[in-house]
Amino acid sequence: MKALHGKALLDDPAQNKSTAFTREERMRYGLQGLLPYSVADIKNQQQRVLGNLRGKRSDIEKYIFLNSLLERNQRLFYRTLIDYIEEIMPLVYTPTVGEACSEFAHIFRKPQGLYITPEDRGRVASLLANWPETDVRIIVVTDGERILGLGDLGANGMGIPIGKIALYVACAGIHPAHCMPVMLDVGTNNQELRNDPLYLGYPHARLAGQDYLSLVDEFVQAVRHKFPDALIQFEDFSSEHAFVLLDRYHKQVRCFNDDIQGTAAVTLAGVHASCRITHKQFADLKIMLLGTGSAATGIARLMLSAFQTAGLSEAVARARIAFVDREGLVVTARAKHKAHIQPFIQEQAPASFLEAIERLQPDVLIGATGAAGAFSEAVIHQMAQYQERPVIIALSNPTSHTECTAEQACRWSDGRAVFASGSPFPAVTMGEKIFHPAQGNNAYIFPGIGLGMLACRATLVTERMFLAAAEVLAAMVSPEEIERGAIYPTLPRVREVSQAIAIAVCHVAQQEGLATANLPDDLEAYVRTLMYEPDY
Repeated sequence: MKALHGKALLDDPAQNKSTAFTREERMRYGLQGLLPYSVADIKNQQQRVLGNLRGKRSDIEKYIFLNSLLERNQRLFYRTLIDYIEEIMPLVYTPTVGEACSEFAHIFRKPQGLYITPEDRGRVASLLANWPETDVRIIVVTDGERILGLGDLGANGMGIPIGKIALYVACAGIHPAHCMPVMLDVGTNNQELRNDPLYLGYPHARLAGQDYLSLVDEFVQAVRHKFPDALIQFEDFSSEHAFVLLDRYHKQVRCFNDDIQGTAAVTLAGVHASCRITHKQFADLKIMLLGTGSAATGIARLMLSAFQTAGLSEAVARARIAFVDREGLVVTARAKHKAHIQPFIQEQAPASFLEAIERLQPDVLIGATGAAGAFSEAVIHQMAQYQERPVIIALSNPTSHTECTAEQACRWSDGRAVFASGSPFPAVTMGEKIFHPAQGNNAYIFPGIGLGMLACRATLVTERMFLAAAEVLAAMVSPEEIERGAIYPTLPRVREVSQAIAIAVCHVAQQEGLATANLPDDLEAYVRTLMYEPDY
């Protein structure tokens, strides 16, 4: 890292320590007179940050404040995020990032990440060369077409890669210099955005067809050339493009789709852990998925593999998984089906959502719809009628789009539901008992996958890595957490979880012949040495 002096040092977020520069450092780097007299340590600075943060009136104001901290003092931002992750992660990512993306052009302060537009066709490699870091290992890329449950937000979707990179650093200790957020700004079909004079994106209708795919191809190939050790994480693409791109590249480059595979792994982990509460065998479960998009399909695919690993035949495993959409149970009698859910279509008579629950009596109900309130009181009642401890997993976020709240699931099931969600919810009190709903956040999975890939330099990301990650995450839910009704560990343990997942990824990569790094026998110690600890 280039040694900076004076004001240039204070203006560099990676090297700036602000009031924490010592007297000797102030003399050495020409900072005398540029800082107040007092020398503060990072803990003292944190208290000032927290005081300012907690004084903000709204979550979006807190998001803006935290983003400005990241832009001026990187180490203080990440140290505070790590130390106060339960309080700050919902502000840096879900649910607040949804509002931040919606307002992205209006709250824009300083550019972060790399933007690629159709006008850059033929010179994407030169754009990557403009990036200031030369050893990029993690790339999070979106095209902004399906941001959370909010839809097409165009270039405003850059808030998602920025947020995910923050979680890679905080949750798995990937050094910020190894990370790059990317926006494939191929336009937007959101006319309201295009009419907004403050919108910062490519102000045209979305690129489609071969023109779209060729630009993505150019990006992927440019990454392979410029950053050969990089892992590409596809994020918040439409279902159609998500599956096409994953199928196109997953056997060529280090890549995965977090909406398909990360969501699947965190959900599978929650289902595994729920068995410790319901006292059922995983192989005996029946799963019902509301929604037929990329997240729901990814869950079904990984669940199918997990059932087969547990000893079920493929036919029996498929029969344990059912899809429901706005028209009811997805069955062969209906005229049209999305190609990616064809293997899971039930050969049964049509049925409404409630009728499907009555007929199939699922043990686990998973929502991945983006439709607020889709798990109605009648739905929860119906689940509780057939299961003593119905497992309800409402994945959609932000909070305004969740299928039901923790309190609704708890009260409508008379306190019997085992509940988890994609967005955080507070504890629920019923009589003398307090229920602690767990958040099924992908931050439990993708940072550990990235850390493992960095450690072993595997040439590809495989399904077995996500199965292993789910098993590790489920096993790390403590007996105390299970007793509280939680099916995921508490967030302060997320770095511990990421380290364990990284080790599991290394083992899988070795077994599959994909690891290119020479790994030591003590993987735990080795992985720990790779984890960035922000401090002065």
